[in-house]
Amino acid sequence: MANAFQVDVVSPEATVWSGAATFLLAKTPDGELGIMANHEPLMGSLVTGAVIVEAEDGTRTTIGVHGGFLQVLDNQVTLITDRAQVTSGGREEAVQVAEQLAAEAPPEEEPIEVPEEATDS
Repeated sequence: MANAFQVDVVSPEATVWSGAATFLLAKTPDGELGIMANHEPLMGSLVTGAVIVEAEDGTRTTIGVHGGFLQVLDNQVTLITDRAQVTSGGREEAVQVAEQLAAEAPPEEEPIEVPEEATDS
């Protein structure tokens, strides 16, 4: 039996999924990232797509995620997402849910411009 680690998937609204897992697959700008117990510490950004969690009891949960960050440290994986939703189907459904969450997301705010004289020291 594979070693387990703690996974928490959170959004601003709620904890979407939390529990012991033996494997997690998430999508980053550089491609898919698979995580198992005792993974090296890392931080990364998440892109819109599916996150697959294989729980310690063997069940598989698929989550549609739109943006956010992932942290791996001391057998604890935390996904802090912009938006996330557990799906009842597989990977394809999770991708569709993630794309819908992205489409429903509020537009990003324009950066505030600081007058040049305010930046001079």
